[in-house]
Amino acid sequence: MAAPVGSTLPQPESLPPPKKIVAPTVSQINAEFVTQLANKYWAPHVKKKLPFETKVIEDVYEKEIVRSKFAIRKIMLLEFSQYLENYLWVNYAPELSSKAYLMSICCMVNEKFRENVPAWETFKKKPEHFPFFFKRVLAASLAENDSEITLQEQTILLLFLDHCFNSLEVDLIRGQIQQLISLPMWMGLQPARLELELKKTPKLRKFWNLIKKNDEKMDENTRIQTYQERKFLSQLIQKFISVLKSIPISDTLCMDKVRYCERFIEFMIDLEALLPTRRWFNTILDDSHLVVHCYLSSLAKRVKEGHLFCQLLDMLKFYTGFEINDQTGNALTENEMTTIHYDRITSLQRAAFAHFPELYNFALSNVSAVDTRDSLIKLFGPLSPDTLHQVASYLCLLQALREGENTSYEKYFLLELLVSRHERRISQIQQLNQMPLYPTEKIIWDENIVPTEYYSGEGCLALPKLNLQFLTLHDYLLRNFNLFRLESTYEIRQDIEDSVSRMKPWQSEYGGVVFGGWARMAQPIVSFTIIEVAKPNIGENWPMRVRADVTVNLNIRDNIKDEWEGLRKHDVCFLITVRPTQPYGTKFDRRQPFVEQTGLVYVRGCEIQGMLDDKGRVIEEGPEPKPRLKGDSRTFRVFLDPNQYQQDMASTIQSGTEDVYETFNIIMRRKPKENNFKAVLETIRNLMNTDCVVPDWLHDIILGYGDPGSAHYSKMPNQIACLDFNDTFLSINHLKASFPGYSIKVTVEDQALQIPPFRITFPVRNETGKKRKESDEESTESSKILIVDPHVIPNRGPYPYNQPKRNTIQFTHTQIEAIRAGMQPGLTMVVGPPGTGKTDVAVQIISNLYHNFPEQRTLIVTHSNQALNQLFEKIMALDVDERHLLRLGHGEEELETEKDFSRYGRVNYVLSRRLELLREVGRLQESLGVPGDVSYTCETAGHFFLYQVMSRWEEYMVKVKAKGSKLPEVADICSFFPFHQYFANAPQPIFKGRSYREDMEIAEGCFRHIKKIFTQLEEFRAFELLRSGLDRSKYLLVKEAKIIAMTCTHAALKRHDLVELGFKYDNILMEEAAQILEIETFIPLLLQNPQDGFSRLKRWIMIGDHHQLPPVIKNMAFQKYSNMEQSLFTRFVRVGVPTIDLDAQGRARAR
Repeated sequence: MAAPVGSTLPQPESLPPPKKIVAPTVSQINAEFVTQLANKYWAPHVKKKLPFETKVIEDVYEKEIVRSKFAIRKIMLLEFSQYLENYLWVNYAPELSSKAYLMSICCMVNEKFRENVPAWETFKKKPEHFPFFFKRVLAASLAENDSEITLQEQTILLLFLDHCFNSLEVDLIRGQIQQLISLPMWMGLQPARLELELKKTPKLRKFWNLIKKNDEKMDENTRIQTYQERKFLSQLIQKFISVLKSIPISDTLCMDKVRYCERFIEFMIDLEALLPTRRWFNTILDDSHLVVHCYLSSLAKRVKEGHLFCQLLDMLKFYTGFEINDQTGNALTENEMTTIHYDRITSLQRAAFAHFPELYNFALSNVSAVDTRDSLIKLFGPLSPDTLHQVASYLCLLQALREGENTSYEKYFLLELLVSRHERRISQIQQLNQMPLYPTEKIIWDENIVPTEYYSGEGCLALPKLNLQFLTLHDYLLRNFNLFRLESTYEIRQDIEDSVSRMKPWQSEYGGVVFGGWARMAQPIVSFTIIEVAKPNIGENWPMRVRADVTVNLNIRDNIKDEWEGLRKHDVCFLITVRPTQPYGTKFDRRQPFVEQTGLVYVRGCEIQGMLDDKGRVIEEGPEPKPRLKGDSRTFRVFLDPNQYQQDMASTIQSGTEDVYETFNIIMRRKPKENNFKAVLETIRNLMNTDCVVPDWLHDIILGYGDPGSAHYSKMPNQIACLDFNDTFLSINHLKASFPGYSIKVTVEDQALQIPPFRITFPVRNETGKKRKESDEESTESSKILIVDPHVIPNRGPYPYNQPKRNTIQFTHTQIEAIRAGMQPGLTMVVGPPGTGKTDVAVQIISNLYHNFPEQRTLIVTHSNQALNQLFEKIMALDVDERHLLRLGHGEEELETEKDFSRYGRVNYVLSRRLELLREVGRLQESLGVPGDVSYTCETAGHFFLYQVMSRWEEYMVKVKAKGSKLPEVADICSFFPFHQYFANAPQPIFKGRSYREDMEIAEGCFRHIKKIFTQLEEFRAFELLRSGLDRSKYLLVKEAKIIAMTCTHAALKRHDLVELGFKYDNILMEEAAQILEIETFIPLLLQNPQDGFSRLKRWIMIGDHHQLPPVIKNMAFQKYSNMEQSLFTRFVRVGVPTIDLDAQGRARAR
């Protein structure tokens, strides 16, 4: 997470860019001493290995690792040779454990995490010595003597511990961590604070008393060991504070101390950002006053060395005050946070009133008058250190002084402790709403926040991490918001550096700017004028809107000029100020820092409103051709970021800095496909400002808590017993093969009638207590019986095209299980390598949902347009009415069908289909000899159906209906049929004359055909009433379409528009789910407003393969350090959500 808004951090001096780590060649690997050693002792390909020697480990550690100063290259080679698996851990025993052995294992585990490969598999295979090893790590982490374990080595141990705490999903690790972090760790609190916490949550006191009883039963050695574990983190914090205090404010400084401090703060952030660890640890951290110590430290005041430390500290401060109840895990509302703040101030006022007469005025003041930093410093500043200490001890922040004793704390520390605890905090959502969405030069070139592409994985960064668990939905969205913003910033930096360096800005003789080159994506600005600063909305302190005019001279090639004139509304551009110091003709060196060479000073983002015509009006986008403008001068009207404008103006007024908006001399545009970051960020921010309602059955799984299988259909309370599988099965034998282990009971004994489609009734488990126990034996027998009911699809009419399209694929039993799960409510995850029929399964699920639940709507989301097109082409081959299909976004032009499934394509289809159907109505009218023009509109056709068609049909049914047990003559069905003339163009004869039932079904099929015409016309009637294409397309999206498809990017861009239209859906199916970013997978869940405070989402089907390529993240730091390449699909698999693994390969040839 970037530094919170409003925090003023020291800016670092420019550091040389990190160098790329080049992977060693095979010959270099073979030449290394490590490789030669591996070939003797542990390489897996060597058959005759030398016996194990601890001296080898000592030598490798001292000569290869320590001597090279823990160089990545050396550790990488050891990892490559499988040092940990084949030598270190396999031979580990408590009696052999030494410092070198311990450190070697920690280095190798850290390297595995750096390379993003599974680290704990080796320990799982041989877990017996892990508890002893882990205790050794804890003891070494607290070592006081540098000669025993150096600070650099302790930093490595800290990183190892951090990896352990972030691997709570591994049972072996969790078993050790639970001994460190649980309620008993509150032993480390001062007694008064412990009493206060137990009073807040009464049920904890009962547990605490139980812990004390159990402790009394322990023997002396066990008790000492247990107490050491419980107090480990408290002691580690004290050790860190002593290291921090040893850093001088100005003299030369040991960088090992800085790195230790940075890693420690990172470790603290990770503990605070996980609910299982935060629950007990947050109180310990608060009681240690670590954040106050850090802010007052010398390191925080050192501009260059302390820059990253300060950014990490801001993150830690943010998480220590996060809006969550530590005990229950519930997110706190704005009102609850205000109540907590008021309670703190009033408890301080009570203490002041009762014991400190000098604070009498403060005690009687209203809260809003005394809760700012300035007013608190003014009130408490004159007090003596001892008085301040007494105030803090009344609030249980410090231990009470004995009579006559003076405080050992400095006054500035005591003052900061009281002020930071009681000052008013800006809420997280306000903080977010005040944040500019466009990056500025301060963020773009800050290596701690947006590292270069050569990030090696060694250092620590001021970035949030996407782990398995999140505190609340707000935390989940905020981490993704920050990472998405910074990943976009990295791409923007590359574009700016490319365009500006191509323009070759040099200093002219008169001190101005002259451009020696040109760039396709950037142009010099001729003039820039702010034309509107709108008044703020009520309750906001930034303008509602800021608009400006940017004039450029497009004296360039016609094709590039067309690109500039083709800038559309909402396209994002960047305004740049350069003040080069290099004289004319200086060559640019790409290896040197970019900012210093080009003299880049400011970067601000803007959004195009439109280009101005000759009269100064914005040219509106629409079907009409754009007017031809004379000359080369073009003016664009742009929207600026109101938050950024407010910050810049405040800085100009308060600090006297120059007005940024009078300095711009370059405007840069970007490729439209890569330029949608602002719309996605606005979508995430809007989600955080609304009460985003995730279905109850999904909430905990998304945050990474609870039972990972709780959303599986077998555990859902609304599981459906009977499902119509439609055309899924090709035969009864196919059905039997699809359910191995079940006995099939068919309702029809005649084998000739045992033909698809089939309805299957599944046994639904009864989860209620006593009944379940009593009927346990019966249920096990009945749970293996499937009742299969073959049924006949009603005749749809006499024409060949009336016959439904059928599935021709013989699905395997695993694919059938995936289809069954997809039809049931809940979360379904299907994992399938290439060629296992993922798309066919997806299409069959969609078809079955369409037929089983005709009133429900299904949303299809994929990563790429290509996958969406493949899905659509296969859906077209099944029995799905194409009027119910809709494709949103760009890319429908690539569909290999003649049909257009885009919004306007579907509107045109509906209008042409309407005319077709009205022609059929005209033909029916003619065949019946009814006068008038009934086929003029859908409304007149409706009246015609009611008064002319239905009356004839009802009359016909009276004549041919069976009266009791007596059946009419078979010939009567044909002779009385009123629509012979209309069906004259159907294959003849229509009636077979073989049996009453068969001919009656044919007659009803003919009427179904006629009725469907009028049903469709009734649905199309709205398109007669709505006149504009836009209104018709909106109606189609909201009412008519049953299967709506879009890419994840389109969903993120258009969420606001879809919600505003009242878009609704019941099911989501995601293809290529393992290639979609975490946040882009989450947004489609919330493309609709909740109904009565609940989400109407019933099913979420994700299909993908987490073993294939993850989402594309260009920056290595975000990819590896922040784990941004982990898709939500992959995270669910890691958490343990049940998956259906497709295993039959249908694409590759058999050997």
